[in-house]
Amino acid sequence: MEAKKETPPPLPPIVDQLKEYAETRFKLLKYEAIEGGTSILASMITDVITAVSMVLAFMFASLTLAFYLAYLLNSDWEGFGCVALIYLIIAVVVKLNKERIEKPLINLFIQKLFKK
Repeated sequence: MEAKKETPPPLPPIVDQLKEYAETRFKLLKYEAIEGGTSILASMITDVITAVSMVLAFMFASLTLAFYLAYLLNSDWEGFGCVALIYLIIAVVVKLNKERIEKPLINLFIQKLFKK
């Protein structure tokens, strides 16, 4: 007589459901990671564009102020010197208040990074 080949018993439906659940969960995590990465990238791009625009506006405003002061003082070097002196004062104030300025900026960056 021939020996019967034993076939493995069919997997219970719960095992199949667990496999489906694991696959679905993995896909969900992958999509959440993609969404988070693209969100951070988009935020960084808009922040860079905003920063560049603000720097350009600041530069042109500085030049405008320097030329205006030069016109008022009838001397180019005095107008540009006054603007340089203003920047020097700002730099000293920022340097003296470095710790008070850094902490809120760090908190802002952390909030932006982990924003949902």
